[in-house]
Amino acid sequence: MLNSALKEYQERVANFAKERDWDQFHSIKNLSMALGVECSELMEHFQWAKEGDSFDLLSEEKKERVADEMIDIFIYWLRLTTKMNLDIDKAFERKFTENQKKYPADRVKGSSKKYDEY
Repeated sequence: MLNSALKEYQERVANFAKERDWDQFHSIKNLSMALGVECSELMEHFQWAKEGDSFDLLSEEKKERVADEMIDIFIYWLRLTTKMNLDIDKAFERKFTENQKKYPADRVKGSSKKYDEY
């Protein structure tokens, strides 16, 4: 059962697009591309930063800008799940179970190796 807050967000985002007649632009292709662009905008905040600096956002203003990019990603992701009529619960359970098999804790604990490297 999809979380009620997540379902509400999907509906709000869908209504937002409908009220602006943007549905015509929200193809799966376009939404996936927009999602990629927003991910790049998030990464831009950390580009060229030293590894340790990424753990310290330094200011509330910077943290807010990073959060804005994360929410943009979330909005496009929600829109994409709606357009694809994706059963999020089913997809999550399938993929999470797959990851548990690929990365058994007793074999990968403390390792950053990919599943095909151990």
